[in-house]
Amino acid sequence: MSEKQRTLVNEVSLSGKGLHSGIDVNVTFKPAPPNHGYKFCRTDLPGAPLIDAIAENVTETSRGTTLVQGEASVATIEHILAAFAGMRVDNALIEINGPEAPIMGGSSRMFVEAIKKAGIVEQEEERNYYAIREKITFSDEEHGVDLIIYPDDRFSAHVLIDYNSKILGNQYAILDQIDDFEKEIAGSRTFVFFHELEPLFRMGLIRGGDLENAVVILEREVEQEEIDRIAKMFNKPGITKHNAGVLNNTKLRYPNEPARHKLLDLMGDLALVGQPIKGKVVATRPGHYSNTRLARLIRQQIKRQATKKEIPLLDTTRPAVMDIQQIKKLLPHRFPFLMVDKILELSTNHVIGMKNTTYNEAFFQGHFEQEHVFPGVLLVETMAQVGGILVLHNVDEPERYSTYFLKIERLKFRHKIIPGDTIIVRADMTEPIRRNIVIMYCQAFVGEKVVAEGEMTAQVIKNK
Repeated sequence: MSEKQRTLVNEVSLSGKGLHSGIDVNVTFKPAPPNHGYKFCRTDLPGAPLIDAIAENVTETSRGTTLVQGEASVATIEHILAAFAGMRVDNALIEINGPEAPIMGGSSRMFVEAIKKAGIVEQEEERNYYAIREKITFSDEEHGVDLIIYPDDRFSAHVLIDYNSKILGNQYAILDQIDDFEKEIAGSRTFVFFHELEPLFRMGLIRGGDLENAVVILEREVEQEEIDRIAKMFNKPGITKHNAGVLNNTKLRYPNEPARHKLLDLMGDLALVGQPIKGKVVATRPGHYSNTRLARLIRQQIKRQATKKEIPLLDTTRPAVMDIQQIKKLLPHRFPFLMVDKILELSTNHVIGMKNTTYNEAFFQGHFEQEHVFPGVLLVETMAQVGGILVLHNVDEPERYSTYFLKIERLKFRHKIIPGDTIIVRADMTEPIRRNIVIMYCQAFVGEKVVAEGEMTAQVIKNK
């Protein structure tokens, strides 16, 4: 049974303080058209710039998730996005007049209530699910972090946390179906350990922290004098609870509230995939960095699969975008190592290039004597050179720069190439260029067959 996309019926506003900045901010949720997704609008900045809520725009994840697009940024957006994802709202414009989303009780509960107050309506377009087709993994062995998403016919999440804490212990949280989000997950508050409070405050963070919007965990009994000193720092005198456990003497909403909150954060960060997911997430010790890295990996997989559908067929009647003389102005390679003959298509995000092979090329004589095969290492070089043209096309004064490939991942050779074959290479950027680093997904075709494919990472360096 098909599902329709959903948005809000009316707009709704909330006001509160940013958790880390302490700045008073207003946020307004507004309806949006089909296929709009989630976008933040900084109404306090000139031109009210938009920030797309996608994983490529993540720049900071130390104590929350921050998005940057152009000169505009917005921080601590995970609780808002979790509320929209958990309530199955696909499209919304989120206007905000400050650099950070309000903390609003430290969970998604108030955002969910606002969404319900605004009302939810179905739209004409079908919901654009991405169904996970093969296991996708992000791991950080040093910190014991593992996030895996498996193919499934619906979204579910299993989260395990372990802080080596006698108070928290190992905690586990499960969301088996999205309809349980409001009841089981939305009200779970953010948490912090008592010993982290002063260092975070000294770093200029948690300026909007309050005992009403966070659960503070004491690992051991603390002297009242120390409690008073920290309470004064946060302008919250009169705290007397100092036994090991929960500082503010607030009853936990769930025995495993910290684990549930980590699941909430996971949902908010995975909303940065840009479309709802069908898959089972199993997360061990997740955090914003690992969550957003998994979201990026999923988006890269989506782009790779979309690219595979577009097999570039050779049209000999169409003029080349770049001929060999123009290619030589961009690439420093020369005989016998210039592996691109023509560029057939070129945009800011993709390139299609061509390499002709003939029996006269010297390497065929020794590779192999009885059965001539185009060497795999030269095929990789061909793909890299086509990708290099895409990279240099995106920089000013390209003749002053060169591209150096840093790594190749998930490269697969699928069919052999023989003399006389025409190789068509397509390279697509999977992320915007950042710090002169570019990531591309490259495919090589002969006719309608994919002969090789893989992900390449390159660095753009100015020539000396």
